[in-house]
Amino acid sequence: MNRGNSLNNRFRPIQGLRTDAVFSVDDDLVVPCSTLRFAFGVWRSAPSAMVGFVPRIHWPADPRGNTKEYRYGSWWSVWRTGTYSMVLSKASFLHKRYLDLYTNHMLPSIRDYVTENRNCEDIAMSFLVANVTGTPPIWVQGRIFEIGSTGISSSKGHDLRRSRCLNAFASMYGHMPLVASTVKAVDSRTSWFW
Repeated sequence: MNRGNSLNNRFRPIQGLRTDAVFSVDDDLVVPCSTLRFAFGVWRSAPSAMVGFVPRIHWPADPRGNTKEYRYGSWWSVWRTGTYSMVLSKASFLHKRYLDLYTNHMLPSIRDYVTENRNCEDIAMSFLVANVTGTPPIWVQGRIFEIGSTGISSSKGHDLRRSRCLNAFASMYGHMPLVASTVKAVDSRTSWFW
């Protein structure tokens, strides 16, 4: 049982976990078994990566790179550019060691920020994995179904709050660890266009 109500609890280590893979999924998502199996196969080929279905991007606030400020880009930014630097933990595979690193070794100030702002635990995990590996996540194209539509991501000012998270975490790390990618894993057996 968790002592407090914090989004950080999603990444608490699981006692007695016998697998290396953890599938992090929100309670308002449905993931078909075939989609889950394909993503698990992708994760098994790169077990140090975060492998997920919901990509997001960050970019410098000043395109000339004169500042160390960043902006958060939603799905439409990913769609427009074909580039991403995060996969959200609302539907992603990650190695169980990241649960321990997040809970017991990541800067406490990052977990405090998540608790105080009730947001950005997924960005914090993306930072942690990128900082450990120096590599981008892997976006899996797959059919997932959201059965809820009133989450915090639909609220006004969401992207601004997420940009603040990016900047706070980059400041706490002392650099921007996120790595961009244009690679997408597609199950060619189920897609006309791959």
